[in-house]
Amino acid sequence: MNRKSISLIIGLMAIALLGVMAMQYYFIRQSYQLKSQLFDESVMAAINTVALKAEKDEALRFLNEREVQEKQLRQVQEKHQKRRTDQQEESFEKAQRMRMKRQKLSSEFRALEQQIKRRYQGAVLLDNDFYETYMKDPALRSHVRLEVTIQQAYDELGRIYQEQEMGIYADRKAPVMKKAKDDSVRYFVSDPIRGEFIISLPPRVDVRLEEEIRRLEQEAKVKMAAVYMDSVKANSSEGGSALQDLTVEFERSKKSIKDRIDPEFLESELTKEFRNRQIGLDFNYTVSLSKTDSVIYRFAANGGPSANPSDEAYTTVLFPSDMGGDRAVLSVLFPARSTLLMGNMKVMLISSITLLLVMILIFAYTILSILKQKKLSAMKNDFMNNMTHEFKTPVATIMIASESLKDPEISHDRARVNRLASIIYDENVRLGNHIERVLNIARLEKGDVKIDSDPIDINDLISTVTDSMALQLQKSNVQIDYRLEAKDSVVLGDELHLSNVVFNLLDNAIKYTESAPVIQICTRSTEKNLYLSIKDNGMGMNKAQLSRIFDQFYRIPTGNIHDIKGFGLGLSYVYDIVKRLGGTIKVKSELSKGTEFDITFPLYKMH
Repeated sequence: MNRKSISLIIGLMAIALLGVMAMQYYFIRQSYQLKSQLFDESVMAAINTVALKAEKDEALRFLNEREVQEKQLRQVQEKHQKRRTDQQEESFEKAQRMRMKRQKLSSEFRALEQQIKRRYQGAVLLDNDFYETYMKDPALRSHVRLEVTIQQAYDELGRIYQEQEMGIYADRKAPVMKKAKDDSVRYFVSDPIRGEFIISLPPRVDVRLEEEIRRLEQEAKVKMAAVYMDSVKANSSEGGSALQDLTVEFERSKKSIKDRIDPEFLESELTKEFRNRQIGLDFNYTVSLSKTDSVIYRFAANGGPSANPSDEAYTTVLFPSDMGGDRAVLSVLFPARSTLLMGNMKVMLISSITLLLVMILIFAYTILSILKQKKLSAMKNDFMNNMTHEFKTPVATIMIASESLKDPEISHDRARVNRLASIIYDENVRLGNHIERVLNIARLEKGDVKIDSDPIDINDLISTVTDSMALQLQKSNVQIDYRLEAKDSVVLGDELHLSNVVFNLLDNAIKYTESAPVIQICTRSTEKNLYLSIKDNGMGMNKAQLSRIFDQFYRIPTGNIHDIKGFGLGLSYVYDIVKRLGGTIKVKSELSKGTEFDITFPLYKMH
């Protein structure tokens, strides 16, 4: 399978997975919206029912109160009406006297002001803030400046005359002081004879007098409205029921919202309606005015956040039949609304998430398996090519030697015959070793390899293996540094397979060393374990190569070195045998500095 096919498969699987995720999200979202809509409808039906009940409850309480009040009002109605009429007339008369006094004070003030302007033509009206800030402070008084402006004007006959105006200002900005304690009117005068001085006049308007006039006028209006309402009530009691109902509604709407609402009634009815609709969540509610958003009543369950009309709360209008005026708004908020809706969808969410996770794991496993199989296929192809080469070489050598033996001239030369026979024997041994190595790996994979558990002395085993490799070591100019320091070196194992482990490690050390190999073999022991270390001065490995050296068919790239033979099975065989014997193997390596294999076996204890 080529890279394009793998990329296409991965792309199609990713599209399919994204499609499934999109469909799951769509269905979950639709389900959530449907449950949310049903919940909203139930809540709105509940609070609208409570609003109607609150209106009926308020109407019933109002009628009961009104019935009691009417009995008392009938007794004092005539008396109050007469008293209000008298008080109204008295208020109007008193207000009229106050207005006359205000007009007189205004006339006297204008006369004083005209007198000052006639006598001192350069008089300048002072602002109270300017007076308090600059004129009363000696330090700032020096920064006060006069400004004279001369303008030309025309009189009624068209004659030109000059008009002089004076202004006052400060050439330095200072913080404004508090306003004057009184509202006196002050003029700044700069007279050639008397110099500069300030003239104070009484306030332009008597504040207390104005307030008293407004109070009397308002009092008269209220008393007039009360007289009118008394007459309306009297007429309505004698007139038709429509007018009476209109009066009742008007009187009810005049009452404050706070007096018209019973918070305990609202809370109990809301709880009852929600329970009837199987809504068992804690809720918060607020009663506020629609125009000003001012809160009248607030209730928060368990100390949670209260509901405001500006929040995502459910709202309805209380007393919708009121004639005008500010409306009361009931707002209900469920802090755990989302939790409830998601809890109702718990089974769907868990099943959807589980399905998605399973699909993701399956897709990931499939992709990894494809990549692994592709990688394994490439490694097996390399193995087959290498094995073919490794098998062809001895077979070709044997064939050439066999044909040479058929030559009559060579058959009489015993030395040449013996040399050709030796070549055939060596190549047969080499071919057999290759076959045996491949068969061992096949047996290990199937678990058919029989491994004995006999006491083996590792120090003696190392000496035996190196002696058997004497010719190979001599041919490659290998120098071995023995450091067999283990005092107790007996382990349980299979002599043949342990010999193959040591042989493979030494063979790799020789093959992957460019110059004269120097191999250090060390053993040491503790109370429980035996440690075997084989270190060389070869080309070494990087981190990426270290992580793969025990994989089957993997061979380390050797750059320009092309004479390194093998199938990539030796270290895989070593790792499997060490593991089966209860040991561990670790590798340390640096590029151009060599490699060290550390093997640990449990010691065999004699009983």
